[in-house]
Amino acid sequence: MKFFASHSGRQAAFAYIVLSPAILYFVIYFFYPIAVELWASFYRGQPLIGESQFAGFDNYIQALTDQRVRDAFFRTAIFATCGTIFTLLPALGLAAILSGPVKAATTIRAIIFFPYIISFVIVALMWKSILDPYTGMLNAVLATLGLPMQSWLSTPSTALSVIIGMTVWKDIGYAMLIYIAAIQSIPKDLYEAADVDGASPLQKFVRITVPLLTPTTLFLAVISMIAHLQDLSAPYLLTGGGPAEATRLYALHVYNTAFVELNIGYASALSFLMLIVILVVTALQFKFLNREITY
Repeated sequence: MKFFASHSGRQAAFAYIVLSPAILYFVIYFFYPIAVELWASFYRGQPLIGESQFAGFDNYIQALTDQRVRDAFFRTAIFATCGTIFTLLPALGLAAILSGPVKAATTIRAIIFFPYIISFVIVALMWKSILDPYTGMLNAVLATLGLPMQSWLSTPSTALSVIIGMTVWKDIGYAMLIYIAAIQSIPKDLYEAADVDGASPLQKFVRITVPLLTPTTLFLAVISMIAHLQDLSAPYLLTGGGPAEATRLYALHVYNTAFVELNIGYASALSFLMLIVILVVTALQFKFLNREITY
């Protein structure tokens, strides 16, 4: 009872009471599923819902030696890396331009941001219609220009690139707005001092804006990589993993393993391996991008 008798003890108790709903939420919907997934990954078959047999580390050994898993992971690495880079770089450029005195800047920002708030199902259906090899708008434009029409989502060499492009188109507005907010928080006197020294706009951007945006870039890079490494919607809705498994990303492979092949234990091992990859990638991003910024 001495703990509650002191003022600091009462403050701590009140803090725990206030935080208890959030803590309970994370325990139930985050930590408990991870623990169940880890437990299920050591069983074959359908743990929790059907028959299963203890497999030890066999599921992990199979995952590390399965060529389809390696191929899916390689495609996912390309998708996540390209999706992150091609989202952040143009977003930074757009933010640098639209944070300045540009006419109708607010309207342009809203237009670029609008795809981000649309349901991904609607976006996928829209792009599937645009890219249709027979009735799609894009092929109609190519035909008008006298160029050969393409089967964008039916050709292994172009399908993954198209999905990356569609994902970038949807996400770039969010990254742009975050960058704009960060740019507007940079003290103006730094740019005024650079003007006195005769710095060009490009020099100010490279020497002042980009370094001071490092924490923002870290934040966007982390959330973008995590989202792309777990992306299921794009390949599932647009191609189903085809053609010839060219867009069978890791999350889609896990989904098919669990809910089509009904091998939930193996799918749990695959999921836990991706969790480890995400933790490692995030740690590396913090190591190389997390720098102390001072004005």
